[in-house]
Amino acid sequence: MRAATLTQIDRNGQQGNAENQTAKQLEALFDECFAKQFNTQLVGGAEEPFYRATHEGNPAEIHFSHDYFRSALHEIAHWCVAGDDRRQRDDYGYWYAPDGRDAEQQREFEKVEVMPQAWELLFCAASAHPFRVSMDNLDNSPCDVSDFEEAVFEQAKKLLRTVPRGRGWLWVQMLALHYRRTAGFQREWIGQVFTAW
Repeated sequence: MRAATLTQIDRNGQQGNAENQTAKQLEALFDECFAKQFNTQLVGGAEEPFYRATHEGNPAEIHFSHDYFRSALHEIAHWCVAGDDRRQRDDYGYWYAPDGRDAEQQREFEKVEVMPQAWELLFCAASAHPFRVSMDNLDNSPCDVSDFEEAVFEQAKKLLRTVPRGRGWLWVQMLALHYRRTAGFQREWIGQVFTAW
């Protein structure tokens, strides 16, 4: 069994390639893709990720950690998964169990994280950026993450088999156009970026 935690300063290049994968680029791409239709902005520099719902006509804001490329992709994945009702509430109305979750709490975390991390895997694949599942539990005891990895990987493949639509797919296309210089998505990209613990 292996301990699996992922900090955003990560060994896998969380900040992206300095030359062609920056959080600022993601902010600009997100603005181009979603700002007008969804009145939502992507904002870096936060100590902790947070979603602030729109209020008094001001745009909603997806705050991601510092200037971390992967943090931005992860928070966008949560936004893409959230329905209309959830996007009207700060942090989508969810309660977050902080670092130090016990084994049962960690299993619950994994259940709700499969879908967002599957989208994040597709976003990383479209961006040609390394992906590793995030357990987001730095204080936990060692755990085997292979089941969670498999669930995320399989969910990503399932998403590709469905009719492409919605915000997640629009974002995949935007990333593929910018980073891969193609309008399509190639399934083998998933295996190229996925790294197991």
